[in-house]
Amino acid sequence: MSRAEAIGKPSPLWTFGLLRSELITTFRRWRTLALLGVLAAVPILVGIAVKIETGDGSSMGGGGPQGGGGGPAFISQITNNGLFLVFTALAATLPFFLPMAIGVIAGDAIAGEANAGTLRYLLVAPAGRTRLLLTKYATTMAFCLVATLVVAVSALTVGALLFPLGDLTTISGTRISFAEGLGRALLIALVVAVSLIGVAALGLFVSTLTNSGIAAMATTVGLLITVQILDQIPQLHAIHPYFFSHYWLSFADLMREPVYWDDLVKNLGVQALYAAVFGSAAWARFMAKDITA
Repeated sequence: MSRAEAIGKPSPLWTFGLLRSELITTFRRWRTLALLGVLAAVPILVGIAVKIETGDGSSMGGGGPQGGGGGPAFISQITNNGLFLVFTALAATLPFFLPMAIGVIAGDAIAGEANAGTLRYLLVAPAGRTRLLLTKYATTMAFCLVATLVVAVSALTVGALLFPLGDLTTISGTRISFAEGLGRALLIALVVAVSLIGVAALGLFVSTLTNSGIAAMATTVGLLITVQILDQIPQLHAIHPYFFSHYWLSFADLMREPVYWDDLVKNLGVQALYAAVFGSAAWARFMAKDITA
């Protein structure tokens, strides 16, 4: 169903038709495919780098995974089990590559339509602005999931090709089966995807403030970088827990036995808060926005 067909049918199926149209439009864009290609390449580069280093007889660092950390704790285990490449790749892409990709998609959601002159056309239907905004946000969240799974699947494929697979040791030192490890890898990928909904809401809000898609994307990515810099300043430790990026690497706690849920729950709470605040701000701004294009 094309956008024109979806807009012409203001029925319960209209929402599904518009969502389907938005998903197809988004994932067919060369920009989207390029972003997914870059994300898929990160695990390949990490896997090859580890293989070359170990092939030269170099050490990847001693000891097993350490607490609370994330990527560096997992990378020393890749040569023992390729499944650890999934955890390492997600930890490597989460601080910048994944949120940057989300910021590009979210920032372009409304501003890109305005810049292309299609926003007024999309609002012709009696469904109104709220449904369009929700559709845009749902499309962005779908991209969050797809982007995260692309990283995970790429890492799993490379890990299986370059390194052995089998039972693995958790951060706590206990052994779990490969099947259980694979299940935890999937759960971690889902947690990482959910960890990006705050950035998605922020990007959508910024997208309602301008008619320039490039400006919205650049602003969103700039805010992302600024927040992560602030999160590294010790003097601001009192407000660190309120930054959307502060608990991102808490997914490592899913590799403990038993699982530590405290930081995971805090991360989900922070993401829900950002989604609610900036989602509401985006709705308020979009409802009052003068659509001229």
